Amino acid sequence: MKAHDWYVEHRADFVVRALEADDEALFRDHVARCEECAAEVAALEHDLRHLPMAVRPVAPRPDFHRRVTEAILGPRPSALQRWGWPMAAAAALLAAAVIGLRGAGRIDALTSALATRDSMLQRREAELTAVRDTLIGFKYADRVRQASIEVGGMRGWMLILADDKTHQWEVIVHGIPAAAPGQRYTFWFITGDGMRHGAEVVCDERNPAVLTLDMPPGARSISGGALTVEPMDEDPTVPVGRELAHLEL
Repeated sequence: MKAHDWYVEHRADFVVRALEADDEALFRDHVARCEECAAEVAALEHDLRHLPMAVRPVAPRPDFHRRVTEAILGPRPSALQRWGWPMAAAAALLAAAVIGLRGAGRIDALTSALATRDSMLQRREAELTAVRDTLIGFKYADRVRQASIEVGGMRGWMLILADDKTHQWEVIVHGIPAAAPGQRYTFWFITGDGMRHGAEVVCDERNPAVLTLDMPPGARSISGGALTVEPMDEDPTVPVGRELAHLEL
């Protein structure tokens, strides 16, 4: 693959603003120096000029963060309400591409760009859900502990929010890659009787794990929690793998 091929493949992504900030800046610098890409980008923007998604997003209002926090701690709007406009705009963009653009190659490129944009929206939905669950947990938790985790060069964290009234724990694991083939992440309760199995933890770098766990029955003096990576074929009642995080409450 030639260096220029990347720019060819991402022309439509650039036009519909589906690139990450660093990649967009790199592409913009390239367009200023490449007549071929500049012409193709101009053609795409001309065909899509009447659609709202062809306009760069504006900066949020000064009270944006306050309103977001109030929305999170209040009733949560449905996913359809929150993402209805972006999805509708994406559908309109695809319809315009099918009707007005010249050539199947350009239609395929825009379809791929819209799929990328949908993936970004889904990732942001997961991130907002994790933030909301964390804030609600902080609101009601009696004890809160956090530990950093490093797996495969990626740094994430594990958060435990303990509610002494319901005897439930919220456990959130975020920012680490999916477990390697043949392995699984496992959460354990640290008790006076040794480690007690809590739950398998399924997450990846884009999708956090949010677990609501009851205290293990019959356990004596539960004092904390741990996260390990275990072989898939081992007995899940006894930790034998590497410990990633250890928190004492």
